[in-house]
Amino acid sequence: MTSKLEQLRTHSVVVADTGDLTAIAQFRPRDCTTNPSLILKTAQQPESAALVREVVAQAARDGDDIEVVLDKLAVRIGVELTRLVPGDVSTEVDAQLSFDTDAMVTKARRLIALYETQGVGRERVLIKLAATWEGIRAAEVLEREGIRCNLTLVFSLEQAIACAQAGAFLISPFVGRITDWYKKAEGRDAYPVDEDPGVRSVRTIYTHFKTHGYRTVVMGASFRNAAQVEALAGCDRLTVSPTLLAELDADHGPLHRQLNAPTQRTEDAQEPLTEAAFRWALVDNQMAGEKLTEGIRQFHQDYLQLHTDIAAQLKAHPTPAAVPAG
Repeated sequence: MTSKLEQLRTHSVVVADTGDLTAIAQFRPRDCTTNPSLILKTAQQPESAALVREVVAQAARDGDDIEVVLDKLAVRIGVELTRLVPGDVSTEVDAQLSFDTDAMVTKARRLIALYETQGVGRERVLIKLAATWEGIRAAEVLEREGIRCNLTLVFSLEQAIACAQAGAFLISPFVGRITDWYKKAEGRDAYPVDEDPGVRSVRTIYTHFKTHGYRTVVMGASFRNAAQVEALAGCDRLTVSPTLLAELDADHGPLHRQLNAPTQRTEDAQEPLTEAAFRWALVDNQMAGEKLTEGIRQFHQDYLQLHTDIAAQLKAHPTPAAVPAG
């Protein structure tokens, strides 16, 4: 029997949740996703040292400020990833911008322009935005410009519906972080996989989208174990860490499809979710509100660490000598 990883590929698009170039070459995902935490990890790996030095050296020659250098580094890693996967590469907008629609739109356009200057068209890139109300509105603008978006840090059905109604190309509902919250809140060590709150959340979103005919792609993310991944076989896409990809690749047991689109769909259009209803849903759903805020904060902390690391390298890098006047 083929490995569970190969079986999973027949049910869902397998996406690598990493910027690790070696792991991507090994597991051959169709797409890959990154975020500030993964970019930080990638930048610290020996295999990526030459790439980072190249970006820093060019930035020193160009006199770029640190914010521009970080954008160029994220895109440079993304460009390398497009050479390893045939599909989409996700690059995330700074978490600190998550409540500023205009700033997110501006940053997304800048990232796409950087990709295009390196020969990678926008059809290969997904811009990742936090699924705040402002992030969803930014996605609405960008999608109209042909810039596809991945709305991340999705923890509730209301977030997911708002993203779909805005025309977002893809959403990333987080499985493991939901499970973490409920384990702590309920004093549980584990759940049977069919009772796992994170798994059930994604199943609910998937069924709702297919029932109502939303075209937005559902990509399960943030897995804590292989059983969670297997329980969502059949979801449009699943983004999985190298550790769990390796575990699935080594397991040759059976893996069965778990999610199927409903045979009957409703023709009733849903009322657009208002800003007030969206914001109240995040207050009323304590888990979703807390995990969204926490996720934004964590991504920003890793961005700040990357900022510190790259700024130190930039400072230590020799700048070109000034050319005497005359």
